[in-house]
Amino acid sequence: MNTQEAIFNYCLRLGDNALVLGHRYSEWCSRGPILEEDLALTNTALDLIGRAQAFLNYAGQIEAKGRSADDLAYKRAERKFLNNLIVELPNGDFAFTMARQLLFSAYEFYLYEALSKSKDPQIAAIALKGLKEVGYHLEHAADWALRLGDGTEESHNRYQSAINGLWPYTDELFEMNASDEILKEADVAPDLSHIKSKWLLKVTDLLSAANIKIPGNVYMHTGSREGIHTEHLGHMLSEMQYLQRAYPDAKW
Repeated sequence: MNTQEAIFNYCLRLGDNALVLGHRYSEWCSRGPILEEDLALTNTALDLIGRAQAFLNYAGQIEAKGRSADDLAYKRAERKFLNNLIVELPNGDFAFTMARQLLFSAYEFYLYEALSKSKDPQIAAIALKGLKEVGYHLEHAADWALRLGDGTEESHNRYQSAINGLWPYTDELFEMNASDEILKEADVAPDLSHIKSKWLLKVTDLLSAANIKIPGNVYMHTGSREGIHTEHLGHMLSEMQYLQRAYPDAKW
């Protein structure tokens, strides 16, 4: 694998994460617990879809095979997606969605902070813009962690249950494969072990303040680096890609 192929795979992963999670947030549209949160979740979805378009556009340019961001989003099979497993999980209740936003936004914040200094100018530019958005997403999730975790008995139990269910998917965020190693040596992407230490400290502090315990000694899921996913991604893609597959290359 050369550097160009590594950048392509890396941008696919970042773009797929944003695309899949953006779709999950879009499923909250008109279903938020209050109007303010309905708008907040919809705006978060728009941020993520915009970031997905930027990364997938760049992936298509790097690949140089004439595939656009839409082609990569709507014409790939499930096993070709490289998003992390945590983003494809169903939304569950509001506590689950907010807990995932906390864990994933904290990861993205430190990742994009490092990527904003990437030697690849396009990745650096996308990351720098995304960092501003992710900072808001993290702040939003942290506020809800306190309100739910340190709120009523019901809200606390739901948020603790959400963290218990999500935690087994967090180690995978920091796995490194051949693409990561190549880009780390080229100063294009960071060492994810350094990101993990910052992430763990931040998440531990936020959850502790919310009176939420981090699960210990749990089985950690993996597989997305090789295109292995949960059953949920296939079901999601069958809905997300339906129109393009039913009417290939339709023009509006």
